[in-house]
Amino acid sequence: MGKVRFFKMHGLGNDFVVLDFRRGAIALDAAAVRRLADRRTGVGCDQVILLEPPRHPGTQTLMRIRNADGSEAEACGNATRCVADLVYRETRAARLRIETAAGILEAEALSDGSFAVDMGPARTDWHEIPLARPMDTERVDLSAGPLKEPVCTNIGNPHATFFVGDLETVDLAALGPALEHHPLFPERANIGVAEIRNPRAIRLKVWERGAGITPACGSGACAALVAAHRRGLAERRAAVELDGGTLEIAWRCDGHVIMTGPAALSFEGTFDPDLLLAG
Repeated sequence: MGKVRFFKMHGLGNDFVVLDFRRGAIALDAAAVRRLADRRTGVGCDQVILLEPPRHPGTQTLMRIRNADGSEAEACGNATRCVADLVYRETRAARLRIETAAGILEAEALSDGSFAVDMGPARTDWHEIPLARPMDTERVDLSAGPLKEPVCTNIGNPHATFFVGDLETVDLAALGPALEHHPLFPERANIGVAEIRNPRAIRLKVWERGAGITPACGSGACAALVAAHRRGLAERRAAVELDGGTLEIAWRCDGHVIMTGPAALSFEGTFDPDLLLAG
């Protein structure tokens, strides 16, 4: 087997190794994903993104998302913008449709070089998150240290958003792992900590399921805006500031969440397929 080509991309620092398997694939199990994502001995990334032939008419590609720990994620906002950027470079089609495990996502290339992605409807019922038992998802009975009563939302994947007065006082690296794996979340969860600056500005950090703290989490930003609006803390449109930069999020009256932000191609390269083998 020859060298395997990849694209290294990022959305506000949330970085990906993108493999284009639309014209031929290689075996990639969880262990191989972990080796590829390793920042010392592999290429290094938060998620590995696999592009496969589309199954539905009118879509350009099927996108699969593998976390750095080898697990699979249903949705990733930053990765969707990056894939939209790659497909736009190929086709110059301003409107794109991308298949994911969370459904078909529509993206639009904007004149300033950014991409707007319809992340689909925000789901807020307990069984849609999912939670382990029925409860009010606007104030979930869960706490850890200074974090209490999150709002839970599904944006193609499960999120728990906690609101605090000062984000910098929260040790998310210490609290995130246990909360991600809490028994309340049968499919684990992304853990967001949000500080409301004003009704149109939110500061956010996210412990991502299977990846840990990342510079930016697109679906987490969507979940934070939905959660803040449900609590009466924010308008239906706001700027969400993450460590890597800012995303514009809008929760439309039809329930769909629109995320707008940049995508960047860092470099292209190849790796030896032996990287994916044990030993």
